[in-house]
Amino acid sequence: MSKHSPTKLTYDDYLQFPDDGLRHEIIEGEHYVTASPATRHQRILLTLSYLFQSYLETHPIGEIFFAPFDVLLSEFNVLVPDLIYISKERSGQLTLKNLQGAPDLVVEILSPSTKSRDRHLKRAVYERTGVEEYWIVDPDQDVVDVYRRHDPTSAFSAPIRYERTEILNTPLLPGLEMRLDKIVRS
Repeated sequence: MSKHSPTKLTYDDYLQFPDDGLRHEIIEGEHYVTASPATRHQRILLTLSYLFQSYLETHPIGEIFFAPFDVLLSEFNVLVPDLIYISKERSGQLTLKNLQGAPDLVVEILSPSTKSRDRHLKRAVYERTGVEEYWIVDPDQDVVDVYRRHDPTSAFSAPIRYERTEILNTPLLPGLEMRLDKIVRS
């Protein structure tokens, strides 16, 4: 759901939103509200969080955060991704309340109400603001689409699609291999 405003909203406006248990975001100055995620969404998020955290405990090269956690990408873009990874090199962007800048990796898990926003609007914002990798987990199709940059100044490459029987990995976390069938299980 989006509330259209004649002026672009900012983080100051965001701070005035109610603490109502819903996910509030500002994307390109517009307010979006999303209901709490479904059970399968939460299972996938929990599994990914566990796999990332287990890896980071033995390879302390960064840290993860999961929703709700505010990511300020610009004055008019305050997003709450499902999961983010921040390398030690970007850890200076962390504050006591949020991340002020692009994380290295963002994971969004699709739901019927956010599918279009995650695939198009958010992808464009993440690409423009310096996110290195963007994963879109589609629980209905049991796939993950991974968008990557080849260098810091390039746009995202065409997505690499990982199917249920494949192993998901990322150069951001060398040696981490995740069986997709363990992530998207029902």
